[in-house]
Amino acid sequence: MRSDKVKKGVERAPHRSLLKASGYSQEEISRPFIGVVNSHNEIVPGHVHLDQIVDAVKNGVRASGGTPLEFPTIAICDGIAMNHRGMLYSLPSRELIADTIEAMTLAHGFDALVMVPNCDKVIPGMLIAAARLNIPALLVSGGPMLAGKWKGQRRDLKDVFEAVGQAKVGEIDEEELKEIESHSCPGCGSCAGMFTANTMNCLTEVLGMGLPGNGSIPAVMAERKRLATRAGGRIMDLLEKDLKPRDIMQKEAFENAIAVDLALGGSTNSVLHLPAIAAEAEVDLDISRFDEIGREVPHLCNMSPGGSHYMEDIYYAGGVQAVIKRLTKLEVIDEETRTVSGQTLGEIADEAEVLDEDVIRSADNPYHEEGGLAILEGNIAPDGCVVKQSAVAEEMLTHSGPARVFESEEEAVEAMYEGEIEAGDVVVIKYEGPKGGPGMREMLGPTSVIAGIGLDKEVALITDGRFSGASRGASIGHISPEAMEGGPIAAVEEGDEIEINIPEREINLLVEDEELQSRLEQLETIEPKVKEGYLARYSRFVTSGDRGAVYEK
Repeated sequence: MRSDKVKKGVERAPHRSLLKASGYSQEEISRPFIGVVNSHNEIVPGHVHLDQIVDAVKNGVRASGGTPLEFPTIAICDGIAMNHRGMLYSLPSRELIADTIEAMTLAHGFDALVMVPNCDKVIPGMLIAAARLNIPALLVSGGPMLAGKWKGQRRDLKDVFEAVGQAKVGEIDEEELKEIESHSCPGCGSCAGMFTANTMNCLTEVLGMGLPGNGSIPAVMAERKRLATRAGGRIMDLLEKDLKPRDIMQKEAFENAIAVDLALGGSTNSVLHLPAIAAEAEVDLDISRFDEIGREVPHLCNMSPGGSHYMEDIYYAGGVQAVIKRLTKLEVIDEETRTVSGQTLGEIADEAEVLDEDVIRSADNPYHEEGGLAILEGNIAPDGCVVKQSAVAEEMLTHSGPARVFESEEEAVEAMYEGEIEAGDVVVIKYEGPKGGPGMREMLGPTSVIAGIGLDKEVALITDGRFSGASRGASIGHISPEAMEGGPIAAVEEGDEIEINIPEREINLLVEDEELQSRLEQLETIEPKVKEGYLARYSRFVTSGDRGAVYEK
């Protein structure tokens, strides 16, 4: 066992003494050491209940002959961090999470890992760590939040952000805003729509690193605890077989995940996270694969923020397993990929059943003929950018308008509140990329304001930053190369015409090539916004969004 290095032999008597000081018996020390990574804290609603999930995991480990050793990692709530300095830390926290798990695991000689995440950067951070360490591991999430309800309408966090815009322009008063904020997020769990956390929890199943139900069983259900207990037992089977993450997360598994992502209409952040996980697993995954697969995979699930369904609807409709089953009929799924359940993905799909034909539609009756995400290219984004096309109004799939240029999220939002953005405009927010932000802030604030003031069918927004999974509208992010690296978005000027054609996958700045090149050559060197601490180090080493915002090797 890998843990023998910290507990076996005469020379390890001091190590055993310290373990006994922590309360472990000789019998417990003799068993396999299973690290249980807990991202529980008392501020993130997706994580406040994870102590209960972890207790269930540990019960499963003990019942199957292992010794669970719990340790923590951090988790940032993107919603609470939104629209202020806190959002600078969200994406960078992904790398911190992976690094802390690596440090704890290798320092203490764990034989295997069960990881318990539930929110945006924690899930990919843990998957990155699993791929890097490559010891038997699996993830079991805390599960999604139920949708809220007010005035007969189901609601989620997206509605609260958009209500802020409505309140700012006088469509609703502060009392109504307070009612909306009090009824949209009813309890623990990852926010109820197909936002980034739920997208990644669903894709963890498809990658083979989570048990069936990982993405869809609601946080408040006892079934979630039973899933966690099974996960604790399964890790012992993986350890016995020495089945490791890189045995599971191979190229075919990532392409399966992309296919399901597109059918679900998942978050644009998956275009950051899947390539980052793949890079750690030594799998080559170019973002162009999202578009190639998206041409073959229809959009089958109309989930919030673009649609009317929520994660509990997916659960009752048959779960992610049922979505996989739909896609096997199209022959876009490699059914032989392995999973931590002991079954192949095809075997899991065979056992699944679609229980609601509207929530999980068939391929001959999709919500859209193409998948939920699209990768655009053009002279403003030579290395690509991403849009959740399933959440774009039909009239905005093609759009041309004058650039309204801002060098920060705050500047753009202030202009929106002041009524300076008009129908037809293309809002450009630059210097918000991984290096420039630093940290590639989510732009749920600006997109929600645009929707809240009723311009989401008339105004586009493009940025080298990124968007929350809750964003909707013609929100085009991850413009690469980013402005801080001298990408063409840095040379966009107020009033320039920008042309967007999502069906043709094009986005262009309508200026002559010579003029654009001249502007780029005359760009002044921009000083980093943050010069001290973790963010300063992060900005020096991180790559653009098209490469997953990973560190340079």
